[in-house]
Amino acid sequence: MTVSASVSAAKGRILIAGATGFIGQFVAEASLEANRPTYILVRPNSGCPSKAEAIKALQQKGAIIVHGMINNQESMEKILKEHDIDIVIAAVGGGNILDQITLVNAIKAVGTVKRFLPSEFGHDVDRADPVEPGLSMYMEKRKVRRSIEESGVPYTYICCNSIASWPYYDNTHPSEDIPPLDRFQIYGDGSVKAYFVAGTDIGKFTIKAADDVRTLNKSVHFRPFCNCLDMNELASLWEKKIGRTLPRETVTEDHLLDLARENIIPQSIVASFTHDIFIKGCQINFSIDGPNDIEVGTLYPDETFRPMDECFDEFLLKMDKKPAGGDDNIAASNLMVQISAMCA
Repeated sequence: MTVSASVSAAKGRILIAGATGFIGQFVAEASLEANRPTYILVRPNSGCPSKAEAIKALQQKGAIIVHGMINNQESMEKILKEHDIDIVIAAVGGGNILDQITLVNAIKAVGTVKRFLPSEFGHDVDRADPVEPGLSMYMEKRKVRRSIEESGVPYTYICCNSIASWPYYDNTHPSEDIPPLDRFQIYGDGSVKAYFVAGTDIGKFTIKAADDVRTLNKSVHFRPFCNCLDMNELASLWEKKIGRTLPRETVTEDHLLDLARENIIPQSIVASFTHDIFIKGCQINFSIDGPNDIEVGTLYPDETFRPMDECFDEFLLKMDKKPAGGDDNIAASNLMVQISAMCA
């Protein structure tokens, strides 16, 4: 596919909802690094200490804090008008997905926002087909998509696939944990490939695509060839890093489906997505040559993705800081993920 040169607008004002979340922080930091006027939407009287710390850090880098909630249309209309917002990016968590419909209505009513990027940052939800409970989340995202399209609000969908890390099947944010040091758990036969993208690259390319005329009303897919790996390849890469061979344990399709059926949130959602990725191949089982799809590498051929080899180097540095405790630390990490979700 041949794509014409970018004709982006001047650096417009960006409002980010969910900037203190896992993906939202990468997007907000990339916006600030690109010298974009960056506004961070913060809920009034947010009392979560970790969120307050993240907000302060972004503010120190130049972010402008505005208070409001995306499910309050009147408040959002006022914010969009008063701050002359050009681009709205939502990176809200699963419990707030449908609140974006109110935000879409506010954007439509104001009529001056040039682009809306809803909270996607994963698979193409119109193509992926996870089992429950992951399917319910995707159904909500599909509902938001249809609302955007029916409203006429200009949009871009960011389909960035998997975060660059070891894909633990029971961890919401696996990039926060070191890859295995005792044994590998391989899904199925370990031969189904997926695309892995560093969080910094998700942020960087999201901001580049936010007002690129070529991404208008399109899905932007992140498919770095250098990071198209299956579980066996990922395991071998990590073994080279740590200088030893680890035993491999098969996690069967039935086991993942059983975990999904337990309907324990968020672990069962992660298990359903893991099944869709590494058993059904949801990231690689379709082409992106349609009129409403574009690959980010085609848009920015001179930009590079951080390879998994480099990302794994960072985990090696973390190993020196990892306290003793093994399984206790994994349990503590999962607990922190759940606490963060409660604060979101």
